[in-house]
Amino acid sequence: MLLEDRIAIVTGAGQGIGQACAVRLAREGAKVIVADVNDDAGNRVVAEIRKSGGTADFVDCDVSEKLDVHNLIAKALEVHGRIDVLVNNAGIVDDAPFLDLPEEEFDRILGVNLKGAFLAGQAAARQMVKQGAREGSGAGAIVNMSSVNAVFALPDHVAYSVSKGGLAQLTKAMAIALAPHGVRVNAVGPGTIETPLLAGVVKDAAFRKKVLSRTPLGRVGQPAEVAAIVAWLASDEASYVTGTTVYADGGRLPLNYVMPEK
Repeated sequence: MLLEDRIAIVTGAGQGIGQACAVRLAREGAKVIVADVNDDAGNRVVAEIRKSGGTADFVDCDVSEKLDVHNLIAKALEVHGRIDVLVNNAGIVDDAPFLDLPEEEFDRILGVNLKGAFLAGQAAARQMVKQGAREGSGAGAIVNMSSVNAVFALPDHVAYSVSKGGLAQLTKAMAIALAPHGVRVNAVGPGTIETPLLAGVVKDAAFRKKVLSRTPLGRVGQPAEVAAIVAWLASDEASYVTGTTVYADGGRLPLNYVMPEK
């Protein structure tokens, strides 16, 4: 197992990619702290992991609130005594054209997606540096959940695009700052992934056609495919990888035209 006996925190782990990450890390032997603002969803993920023989606990956490992040770290230390992995997955999306985007909505999106990653990343990294390296391993690994929209802009998801662009730079800055301490920081940038948020619209023929026209692999990705990359980046198998974003996008980023219809 890639992460045997590692202590891992996954934020936004109640559904979708976060849930897949929590389940995959547990399957790889990690003891997982499932963090989310949705208690019911978070506890369902904990139950799923425990049913499969894994170890998991739930913490209600709004990553945009410093006190919540403090309590999240404190709970992990109370239960397990250390932190080895943080997956900064918590994220929300805006849905307004640029000219109509309210200031408070812009602040809300950046508060969770960017400030939340900073707060959780800083708090976890401080603990990782304090506790030092495991024998034969580094001091810890942080994986931020970015997006192809760190590169591509969307006119009706302005704040989301800005937050993911900022997260790409935060990943690089954190990686450089924490490298001397043995803490690695990377990101995963998903393309179109079939999460509950997307499930309704992806069934629409016109939307699916649009997605597939910009996806060389010709299909929508699955949360488990993103989680597999997260698990690898968090493990010692990626011990010489830091400051990098791995794009799980079906080939979308290199594409400068649309794919022919099948």
